[in-house]
Amino acid sequence: MSATAQSPTTGSVSTRIGEAERAPRSRGTAIILFLSLGGLSFAVLQSLVAPALSTIGNDLGVTTSDASWVLTAYLLSASVLTPILGRLGDMVGKRKIMIIVLSLLLVGTVLAALAPNLGVLIVARILQGAAGAVMPLSIGIVRDELPRDRVSVTIGLLSAIFGIGAGVGIVAAGPIVEALSWHWLFWLPAILVVIALLGAIFGIPESPVRTPGRLDVVGTGILSIGLVALLLAISEGEKWGWGDGKTIGLIVLGAVALIVFVLVELRVREPLIDVRLFKHRGVWTAHVVALAFGFAMFGTFILVPTLLQLPTVLGYGFGKSVSEAGLYLLPTVVAMVIAGVVAGILIRRIGPKIPMIIGGISVTVAFLIPALGHNESWQILLSGVLTGIGIGMALAACSNAIVEAVPAKQTGEAISANTVIRTVGSSIGTAVIAALISSNVSAQGAPLDQAFTIGFWVSAGVGVLAIIAALVAPGVRARRREAAEAGVDDFEELATEAR
Repeated sequence: MSATAQSPTTGSVSTRIGEAERAPRSRGTAIILFLSLGGLSFAVLQSLVAPALSTIGNDLGVTTSDASWVLTAYLLSASVLTPILGRLGDMVGKRKIMIIVLSLLLVGTVLAALAPNLGVLIVARILQGAAGAVMPLSIGIVRDELPRDRVSVTIGLLSAIFGIGAGVGIVAAGPIVEALSWHWLFWLPAILVVIALLGAIFGIPESPVRTPGRLDVVGTGILSIGLVALLLAISEGEKWGWGDGKTIGLIVLGAVALIVFVLVELRVREPLIDVRLFKHRGVWTAHVVALAFGFAMFGTFILVPTLLQLPTVLGYGFGKSVSEAGLYLLPTVVAMVIAGVVAGILIRRIGPKIPMIIGGISVTVAFLIPALGHNESWQILLSGVLTGIGIGMALAACSNAIVEAVPAKQTGEAISANTVIRTVGSSIGTAVIAALISSNVSAQGAPLDQAFTIGFWVSAGVGVLAIIAALVAPGVRARRREAAEAGVDDFEELATEAR
C-alpha cells in the first residue's frame, strides 16, 4: 500500500522534473530561432541588392556607380555601429540593444522599400547597417542563456547563417527582381525582421551578464573616423583610381586613426574594445581567419555570378541569366548550413582549431579548382560546395574560438571586433576582385578570361593565409591555459549561477 501510495508521488515528481528540464530547452530553441531570423535578415540584406544595382540605378535615374553607394553606405554603417552597439549590449543588456537594433533594421527596410530616390535609399541602408550588431549580441545571448552543451553548436549555426544569408541574397535577387520589382528586395526581408523583433520582445529574456560602465566616446569617434576613411577608400578606390590623392589620403588617414585608436584604448579605463584581448592567440588568429574568409566569401559572390553571366560566344562564359547564375550558388548555401552545424559538434568535442584548419583547406582547394580550369559546370559547382564547407566551418570556429578565449562580460566587444574585421575583409575582397575584373577587359568591354583566373588564384592565396593562421591557433591545452589566464571559466560559472 505504501509503495502504491508513493508511486503517483514519484511519477508526479518525475513529471515535474521532466517539465523543468524541457522548459529551458524549449525556451532555448525559441531563442535560437528568433536570433537566427535576425541574423538571416541582416545577412540577406547585405548581399541582396548587389545583383540588382543596375536595375535600381535605372529605376531611380542614376548611374550604376552612384547606385553602388547603396552597398557602401550599408557597409560603412555596419562597420562603425557594430562595435558601439555590441559594447552597449554588454553594458545595459543585450536584449534591450537587440530590440533597438532590430527596430532600426525594420525602419530602414521599410524606408528602403518605399524610397523614391537614391538619397532616401542610402539613408535607409545606413539604418539597416546598425543590424551588424546582431551577430555579437546573438552570440552573447547564447552564451548567457543556453546550457553549455548547446553553446558551441548554436554559435556554429548562427555564424554559418551569416554566410548562408549572404548566399541566399545573391541567389534570390534575380528571381525577385524579374518576377516583382527591386522594391520587393526589401519588403520580403521585412517580414523576417518583424518576426525576429517580436521574438526578441516576447521570447528572449534579458541576459544576466553585464559590464557596468560608460561608453568610450573618444574611442568611438576615432574608430569611426578610421573605419569610414579606410572602407571608403577601399569601396571607391576603383572609381577614383588607386593612385588618386583622395584614395591615398583616406587610406593614410584610416591607418593613422586606427593606430591612434589602439593607443587610446590602452590608456582609458573603460575602452570601447579591449585591445589587450588581441594578445591572446585564440583571439588574433580568429581575427586573421575572419579577415581572410570575408575576402573569400565576397570574392566568390562576385567572380562566380559574373563568369556565369558572360555570353558563351566568348569561349569561357556560360550565358546564364541572373536567376540561373544565382542557382549555381545554391550548393554553396546548402553546404554552409550543413558545415556550420557539423562544425559546432566538432568544436564541442575537439575545440575550434581543427574545424578552422579544415575550413581554410576547403576554401583554398575551392579556389584552386577554378584557378586551374573553369570551363565546365562541374568545376564551378564543386568549387561552390567546397567554398560552402569552408565558410561554414571557419566562421563557426572563429566565433567559438573567441568565446572560449575571453571572459563572458567581454563577449560582445570581442565578437564585434571579429565582425568588423570580417566586414573589412569583405570590403577588400569586393574591391580587389572588382578591380581585377575591370582592369582586364577586351576592346568590347567584356572581362577577359585571365581576370577570373587571377581572381581565383588571389582568393586561393588568401585561403592559404587562413590556413596559416588556423595552424598557429592554440590547441586544446593552450586554449585551456589562455582561458584560465583570462578568467573565462570563472565568468562561465557566474553566468551559469545567474541562470
